[in-house]
Amino acid sequence: MIRILLVDDHALFRQPLAFMLEREPDMTVAGQAGTLAEARQVIQSAGSVDVAVVDLGLPDGDGVELIRDLRALNPHALVLVVTAQADRRRWAEAIEAGAAGVLHKSASLDQIIDAIRRLHAGEHLLSPAELLELLRLASERRTRDAVARAALGKLTPRERDVLQALAEGLSDKEIAQHLHISVETVRTHMVNILGKLGVESRLQALVVALRHGLVRIE
Repeated sequence: MIRILLVDDHALFRQPLAFMLEREPDMTVAGQAGTLAEARQVIQSAGSVDVAVVDLGLPDGDGVELIRDLRALNPHALVLVVTAQADRRRWAEAIEAGAAGVLHKSASLDQIIDAIRRLHAGEHLLSPAELLELLRLASERRTRDAVARAALGKLTPRERDVLQALAEGLSDKEIAQHLHISVETVRTHMVNILGKLGVESRLQALVVALRHGLVRIE
């Protein structure tokens, strides 16, 4: 029997899939989870799992984290990512983290079942060319992230304060009042921030800062 773990926050997708898998003579659903936290608990309690079907977009975290956790705890387990995300860079992150295959959620139930069976039989869902392309995308993403982290490290404490205030939705005048500086100084800081981060707009600067945890939105 192929023991399967299902991790997806959409019950309307997960439960029908579980029902269909249980009807297969060579498959059984060892556990289900709708969040990252639940999945980690299920991994501990479900015992050995052969194939985990994992969504990347979970309400309390990233499915890529779960792939790493599962592979660390259960190295022989295979991970099939089934996601609504079409960004191949996200697929690349999943493959690099240890996923054995990726399907879009537009795939039929029969296609998902067939993919599970093929992975368990030792087949590859991705061609060598597709695999190399995804790994190339993952490498490019790592390089961009390293450059961004280095650029963020060049920001002064005051420039970080300005970015945080911007993340809170404050105008230049409100930032100036909050930090007890002039509006002109705020604008000078913004010019310096854009230059150091190599971006062209305040929104782009915020995206970079948010992605790397330099600022927070409450």
